[in-house]
Amino acid sequence: MTIPADDTSAAAALDSGDTLEPSGLARTLAGIQDRWHEIAESAQIVFARVPPGDLARRDLPRVRADIQACIAGVGGDVSSRARAAALGRTYLGLNDGGKRAFLELLAKPVPDRTLVEELARDVAGADDATYEAKIGALRAAVEPPATRLFRQFNSLPAGIKFLVDLRADLLRFCAGNEPLRRLEHELRDLLASWFDIGFLDLERITWDARASLLERLASYEAVHEVRNWRDLKNRLDTDRRCYAFFHPLMPDEPLIFMEVALTSELSASIEPLLDTAAPIGNPREATTAIFYSISNCQRGLAGISFGNALIKRVVADLLREFPQLKVFSTLSPIPGFLGWLTACEPADSPLTSTLARRGWYRDASVAGAIETPLLRLCAHYLVEEKRRSGEARDPVAHFHLTNGARVERIDWLGDRSAKGLRESAGMMVNYLYRLDQIDENHEAYKSSGKISVSTGVRALLR
Repeated sequence: MTIPADDTSAAAALDSGDTLEPSGLARTLAGIQDRWHEIAESAQIVFARVPPGDLARRDLPRVRADIQACIAGVGGDVSSRARAAALGRTYLGLNDGGKRAFLELLAKPVPDRTLVEELARDVAGADDATYEAKIGALRAAVEPPATRLFRQFNSLPAGIKFLVDLRADLLRFCAGNEPLRRLEHELRDLLASWFDIGFLDLERITWDARASLLERLASYEAVHEVRNWRDLKNRLDTDRRCYAFFHPLMPDEPLIFMEVALTSELSASIEPLLDTAAPIGNPREATTAIFYSISNCQRGLAGISFGNALIKRVVADLLREFPQLKVFSTLSPIPGFLGWLTACEPADSPLTSTLARRGWYRDASVAGAIETPLLRLCAHYLVEEKRRSGEARDPVAHFHLTNGARVERIDWLGDRSAKGLRESAGMMVNYLYRLDQIDENHEAYKSSGKISVSTGVRALLR
């Protein structure tokens, strides 16, 4: 089901049979293309006209010339901005092959080595009066040419979203391609400065939010799929909270969001939290905040961390509203566990053979027989299995341990969904955030790989 573009609320669309479609993204793309077309046409300059789809060989010289003219600032700021708009519209109309060819054209210009060496010698021999000016000239000379075009894109309406998506494309294309890898790093550094935590706004998302934002929320959910509008409404009810970071230049696009359940105890299963028929709790009586889903929304911002700041800001906001809260914990998936286990165990071993049986978890005797060994193996996986870098092997564990959490409890059959059974044999884990230990745990993990573990999980390791 798609909500009309002029709806301001999803309330009228609530129907347990309705599904969600992320149509808002397509509308945003069309809006960018229209606005950029107007900018490009406003300057009376002839730009390369490239048909949608692939970037044909005959089009390469014209596109290369426009890229070079844009980087060089030919015709002044207005012409450069119009050129950037035309180039952006060209890029949006290309398929993957055409986008790769476009980005390879953009990656080819590099700083002039002769000029850089000459300016470096000038800096080395500069006196006090000219030192700063010569440093400035050297800084301008070493700046990658593509960075100038990125800044021009950023000055366009929705330009920063365009650049975020462009980096997502670069991440797909750059493996084994050194020029594209270098271009991706250049754009990452720019985005990291533009998406500094100090620039971001924390917002609580409620059921009264714009329908287009709710559609995006559902489409970006990466942990527990949003099944329909009733499911989404349940996650935004009075005993729930949803917080997201936004950038001022991307007000309709969440960067990362977190879903919270306000409960009276540490949750061991995701099913009650997602049960749309469960009674609504009184948040004023809650003692525990369960972070049950954290989703990064923008692939193009991979490697730019928001999670630590999001958790701290959300905890502070929750305590302002509900000062009686005492426990802050996650209920998290363990996405790498079963893949690790099957790589370690022979395919015909009793354990892997049992887990391969359909519906094994419904047989109490079978589930009971493998519960303890699986809990012990999972504890070993979470705490002892490391990457070469010394980080926890499991990506979700690494995220929360980096943020200062403790491995508190492993929950047997906490997620019986098809995804949960496929990834972790249905197990989940609580990572506990003790406010007085977050910084200490973070430093211990980052400096030496030491993981904070509860006595219960430590007992499983023994």
